Amino acid sequence: MTSADLHQHIAQIAAQIQDWPLDGELEAWLNREHGRGSPAFEQINRACQSGVEAGWLCQRESGGIRYGRIFKPLIELRGFSVDVVDMQDVAGPHHAHPTGEIDLIMPLDAGAEFDGRQAGWLVYPPGSAHRPTVSKGRALVLYLLPEGRIEFTT
Repeated sequence: MTSADLHQHIAQIAAQIQDWPLDGELEAWLNREHGRGSPAFEQINRACQSGVEAGWLCQRESGGIRYGRIFKPLIELRGFSVDVVDMQDVAGPHHAHPTGEIDLIMPLDAGAEFDGRQAGWLVYPPGSAHRPTVSKGRALVLYLLPEGRIEFTT
């Protein structure tokens, strides 16, 4: 799998959600239509794992977290930027989401959780904030950020 494959998978989902508000309805829809076990989830998961193994994903490291922005906000991605983090039993830096955040949680260890949630989609609405935390093992998390906006607060 290549970054082009990942770009294609994300572009297909972004086209479907571009006009949705970032809220619980979007989260429920994403988990129903593209959740764990779905073709989209499995393709994105394989592409991310392959990218980490090949070294083109999560090229940076700080505080025990490997990370990297792989796509800036692009028209083909409906203005979403795409970041992926590789975390194991660690809390990341606190940050806010001025325009919201859509996360795809991909556990690498059985039972691993991101912000208390197992595999699947998690949507944070505009104006929300958190300290992203992976517990109970290792997970990859893909972030879609509208307009690429994120504000680190500490």
